[in-house]
Amino acid sequence: MAREYQLPSKQGSQSGSSGIDYAAELNDQQYAAVSSKPGPALVIAGAGSGKTRTLTHRVAYLLDKGVDAGNILLLTFTNKAAREMLERVEQLVPKDIAGLWSGTFHSIGNRILRKHADDLGFTRSFSILDRDDQKSLLSEVVKGLNVDTGGRRFPKADLLASIFSLSENTYESIDDILEYRYPHLEEWLEEIKKVSQAYRKKKKETNSMDFDDLLILTLKLLKEHDDLRKLYQRKFRHVLVDEYQDTNKVQCDLIDLLVGENQYLMVVGDDAQSIYSWRGADVDNILGFQDKYAEAEVFKIETNYRSVPEVLELSNAAIRPNRTQYDKELRPAREGGAMTPALVALDDPSVQAEFLAERIDELIGEGVKPKEIAVLYRAHYHSMEIQMELTRRDLPFQITSGLRFFEQAHVKDISAMIRFVVNGRDEVSFKRMALLLPGIGAKTADNLWQAWLHSAAGRSVDVPESFSNTLLSFRVPAKAKDSWEQLCHTLDELAPEGKFERPSNMIFSILEGVYEDYMRATFDNYEHRKQDIEQLMQYGENYEDVLEFLAQLSLMSSVDGDPAQDDKQQDESESVMLSSIHQAKGLEWKVVFVVWLADGMFPNSRVLDSGDNDMFEEERRLFYVAVTRAKDQLYLTYPMTNPKSYTGEYMTKPSRFLEAIPTELTEEWEVSTW
Repeated sequence: MAREYQLPSKQGSQSGSSGIDYAAELNDQQYAAVSSKPGPALVIAGAGSGKTRTLTHRVAYLLDKGVDAGNILLLTFTNKAAREMLERVEQLVPKDIAGLWSGTFHSIGNRILRKHADDLGFTRSFSILDRDDQKSLLSEVVKGLNVDTGGRRFPKADLLASIFSLSENTYESIDDILEYRYPHLEEWLEEIKKVSQAYRKKKKETNSMDFDDLLILTLKLLKEHDDLRKLYQRKFRHVLVDEYQDTNKVQCDLIDLLVGENQYLMVVGDDAQSIYSWRGADVDNILGFQDKYAEAEVFKIETNYRSVPEVLELSNAAIRPNRTQYDKELRPAREGGAMTPALVALDDPSVQAEFLAERIDELIGEGVKPKEIAVLYRAHYHSMEIQMELTRRDLPFQITSGLRFFEQAHVKDISAMIRFVVNGRDEVSFKRMALLLPGIGAKTADNLWQAWLHSAAGRSVDVPESFSNTLLSFRVPAKAKDSWEQLCHTLDELAPEGKFERPSNMIFSILEGVYEDYMRATFDNYEHRKQDIEQLMQYGENYEDVLEFLAQLSLMSSVDGDPAQDDKQQDESESVMLSSIHQAKGLEWKVVFVVWLADGMFPNSRVLDSGDNDMFEEERRLFYVAVTRAKDQLYLTYPMTNPKSYTGEYMTKPSRFLEAIPTELTEEWEVSTW
């Protein structure tokens, strides 16, 4: 057995060359983690507890203890986080840290592969495919395989890319991915597996890697080449990982290989904020850390510098029912006496939107800056009425969860079909509609448009009694024949005998007739988009006149609206933030509204219907993330009724998440309307 011999530290004093008094600059829990001895360490850092401060001071501490910067690896999830941490370390330690490796998992993988890609059959000048490149290559692969789609829709390249990515990052087979996440695509299982194999081969032939390969192939390289694995294990004497609760299986395995036997590893995260399982993150990585690293020390950082005590008491109560978690209690650094979190039941979604807009207007009048106010929701469509109400009142807002509701592709697709039925001269809407069909490209769409213009129906300003009588005579590619026929009959349903149906009926016919199949084959978040369309259908119930309905859609889109208003709304410094909770993680505001807290909305109906406790606990973690974004004021709102198209109005049940919150921790607001 080899004799162990420890070299003395290059720095003798605790403060080291930086002059930092770590005990004075950090609280007791932070200092315990930062100054811990080398070895496996798990730091459970609660919301607003100074996670980044702890991690950057740990890097500074290692440098002060004589660890060479080139022997430190700092892994993050965003380039922004990596830059911010390096900047903080540079401010803390007056020495050259250029040798320190810091970056995202993908960027670190790229650095390693640039040195050793030839060991995997690539050259070091390999290309990295972005999402558009990946879609183009996949489309070529599908075309080359001559997949017989017949009258069925084969999944689009974007959806295939999502399936392959999820499979690789979770180690789940494509069979399992389709069974549990995309059951509507199981009929294509064998063809999808062939595409996957051909795609891997094509990447090798073209000396190209996609983003997932930067992880998968780095892991493969280190597994298959002992010499390289030992080289990087010697180099990275200390590995630090940020947001460990968000790692997937591949990232976790990559960390384990890089750490090696010395186990000088510190991971920082919060299991209570693990909310990304849908993209492959595995909360078991952080919950099972001690099972893998038996000698690991666990540090908890529980002092919260963000929120007032009233918000923290509610937050602690909100997450307490979860059975699978590290127990911790957020403790406030701030003094109390602020407003008690408000629990606000509203008559319906429209009144909920009115309340939010009115209260936001009052807050701005009281001196709260718009950028310090956020409205958070479970799903993007929950913001529709709120967007409309804020627009009506000329209150500027930003959407951080994606496009504005009425600017989303699927909403514009639906409206294009209605626009064409109403206005047969609308070339843009006709072509957008035609391009949705398989086998139809820009040239074919233009040919179809010219055929329509030269037809009797296309020359008339009146709505034809039957669209199909004209359109079915047009020549379309064989691949599009069945879909084209269904589209023609759907258009007839929108205006039977030349008379317009109600907007909500039109949307229902489009969804059931042609668009649901299109969404299934096109989008990886098909269910969410379908909910958006159902919400649009519900909105359409407010209108008898389709022309008025279309006018409102245009007015609610910044693309068609007032450019000056759009410019104002694009100014983030003067805008209220509307965001999904997933997008809001890591952010904070003085005032936070968490909306649609009704069972079936939040928690999501899919989660409730599944009966899966792991999914439900993640949903509760999502609620916890939402409430811990608030610094000063927190409003929890829900509509007591919800108008539902075709089934009438129904009573909602307050979110079961609210049941865990003692009544004394909230103040009920009773909102009345004229």
